[in-house]
Amino acid sequence: MNRTKKTIGIIFLVLGVMALALVIFIQNLKPDYKGKKELNGISESVSVYFDTYGIPHIYASNELDAIRSLGYVHAQDRLWQMELLRRIGSGGLSEVFGEDLVGTDKFFLSLGIDDASAESVISLDTNSKVYQLAEAYLDGVNQFIEKGQTPIEFYLTGLQKKPFQIKDVYNTVGYMAFSFAMAHKTDPLLTNIKDKLGMPYLVDLEVGVDANTEWIKNYKRKTSDSIQNRVVTLLENSLKDLPFPQFIGSNSWVIAPEKTKNNKVILANDPHIGFAQPSVWYEAHLSTPTYEKYGYHMAGIPFPLLGHDRKLAYGLTMFENDDVDFYYEETNPLDSTLYKTKEGWEKYQVFNKTIKVKDGKDVSFTFKKTKHGPILNGIADQVKGQRPIAMSWIYTKVENKVMDAVYGMSHSKSLNEFQAALPDIHAPGLNIMYGDAEGNVAWWASAKLYELPDTTNTKFIMDGSSGKQEISHYLDFKENPQAINPPWNYVYSANNQPDSIAGMLYPGYYLPENRAKRIVQLLEPKNDWDMAAIQNMLLDVTSSVDTAIALDLIESMDISQLSQDKSTLLSLLRQWDGSYSLKMVEGTVYNRWVYFFLKNALEDELGEEMFQQLLETHMIKRSIAPLAAKTTSVWWDNIRTKDRIETKEEIVKLAFEEAITSLKADLGVDTTQWTWDKVHTLEHGHPIGKVASLRSFFNVGPFSVIGSREVINNMEFSFDNSGFYKVSSGPSTRRIIDFSDIENSMSILPTGQSGNPFSPHYEDQAEMFIHGEFRKMMMNEEDIKNTSKNLLIFKAK
Repeated sequence: MNRTKKTIGIIFLVLGVMALALVIFIQNLKPDYKGKKELNGISESVSVYFDTYGIPHIYASNELDAIRSLGYVHAQDRLWQMELLRRIGSGGLSEVFGEDLVGTDKFFLSLGIDDASAESVISLDTNSKVYQLAEAYLDGVNQFIEKGQTPIEFYLTGLQKKPFQIKDVYNTVGYMAFSFAMAHKTDPLLTNIKDKLGMPYLVDLEVGVDANTEWIKNYKRKTSDSIQNRVVTLLENSLKDLPFPQFIGSNSWVIAPEKTKNNKVILANDPHIGFAQPSVWYEAHLSTPTYEKYGYHMAGIPFPLLGHDRKLAYGLTMFENDDVDFYYEETNPLDSTLYKTKEGWEKYQVFNKTIKVKDGKDVSFTFKKTKHGPILNGIADQVKGQRPIAMSWIYTKVENKVMDAVYGMSHSKSLNEFQAALPDIHAPGLNIMYGDAEGNVAWWASAKLYELPDTTNTKFIMDGSSGKQEISHYLDFKENPQAINPPWNYVYSANNQPDSIAGMLYPGYYLPENRAKRIVQLLEPKNDWDMAAIQNMLLDVTSSVDTAIALDLIESMDISQLSQDKSTLLSLLRQWDGSYSLKMVEGTVYNRWVYFFLKNALEDELGEEMFQQLLETHMIKRSIAPLAAKTTSVWWDNIRTKDRIETKEEIVKLAFEEAITSLKADLGVDTTQWTWDKVHTLEHGHPIGKVASLRSFFNVGPFSVIGSREVINNMEFSFDNSGFYKVSSGPSTRRIIDFSDIENSMSILPTGQSGNPFSPHYEDQAEMFIHGEFRKMMMNEEDIKNTSKNLLIFKAK
């Protein structure tokens, strides 16, 4: 008996020691939000006050000390995110996640982001303030890598921490630039549709510019063959497994004093980015005697992409201009090392790259490049064929001065200084939104725009050998779309088509007018905007376009032939105001009906694979409304029925019947239970959350969520045959800067400030975000010091 007790005692002792060791291990993984630390390179002590939500307020005697401290605290909350972001452009994901990401690494290496970054670094002025601040930030990051806690993801993947270099910053910017582009999903697909079906099918989808849509108005101050589909597959496969979200769309509006209650400018912005954990933005407030900024930082980038101070504020949306073009190249039939150009035969450039693979052998591969860009054939096994396709991307074509632009924006003190920084943005194309304490409001579409011959349609793969479809010249920045202090007293962007200054259309992949139309509808009549009204507007979930589409579909239905429950549903849709709240059924029925309408109209001609690819593009969003309004279309006929030609009425009726049948199968026969909360959900996924046993620990959610795609509170999803709408992207922050009360400006993040799952700030804003709540962006030094419970002091060594 005594031996048994002794054995049990030893077991409990061992378990206790193991539990204690685990607690100590976990405690050592948490970020340090208080205490004192030595930080090499600072001239005097720096105080970092962490507010209620873990946002650092950094007080330093100079900007170099402040940004070095920012690098440290940014890394302790987001090092894993920094690590993944720098790896995308350099082809380093397979080293972390194994052979499944080899195709993605091949694709991004062939794009030339890493090579372009290396070239940019060589030409940097090491004496410039931009360079010195960037190096100070990276020094802070690297000091955390050397001295700080190792994030748990590094233990789980077996990855070793390595110092960051300035090239990593450029690789991160390069991924961001490519993430904005939509041409890679669209151009090869449209070419395939044209070659397979003919232009009338694209005409009926209205893929061109719509002169009747809601355009952003300018205002100047008076001063092929099957290979194409394989290209689409390559691009989709390369992007779908990325462990970091892509940039999608955005809303922003800036209201002049004449339309606000307190006669001061108000700026609102909610960039739409793929939801993930951690979320994209890291908030930080830096204050020195000569510089102050409350900014939103991407992991590994020293300067904020969104920011404000007491003098000015700025935000961004995606311009959606076309900065990616595809070219057919012609290989010399007698010498495969040569390709045809207008000037004659030129040699393909050949590049050899090696990818490190976790738990596997290194993968070496070779790709060719023309003057246009990399040849996509051969980058992945599925892209075969004799007709080479090159991808031309403006990001790698011209000098990269994006970092100078971001620095200039974050250090400007006036509208003119701010505007002077914008021509340095060449890619990605951004709508830059601006407001200031002096009462100025402005919008600039910032990108390196270029002109092609008039007969060129950049939505299709072009001829690379003739020299007739090349860039003729780059536009001067003054020809970019823009509006500065327009007489209608506001500026806005919802990724919609901008009006022209240069006397030409700007090719792009603009979003439909849905959000733009709603923004203008709300902004135009009201002249007493305040913080509360702007909050409500950011949370608006109403679509007047969806109601118009629903009515077009209903008009094609013979209600007399329907059962009572189906007639009731149509009556609900006829009276629907287009809102997407959780307990309404109209949105559920509408979206299921639209999916089957598109499927029955398009899939027989396109085939299942191309149909699904089309659903992933911005273009299909613009096509739904005009297609639903058409009485005649080449798409109505089902090519699988050889003996008859179908009508729109048949397509619409069949789609409605299939929608109702599928809803009954999924949600039951009681139509009152078909509420939006049952089908529309949001989960913030962490890369390691893909492992089922770790999902609940790393992922945040799922939550039922209001909103839908292309309403102001844009909760984006793709249609598929599941009938359930898992939100993929949406507001990466909701942010309001009111110059009548700058210190009480408001914001929210989708999950939390920290990417460390052991931090109390990993998901402390998630419920607030879902419920439409906001929190203060603190700038008052006295309030910050009086309310912050955590103080971290960096001491000069």
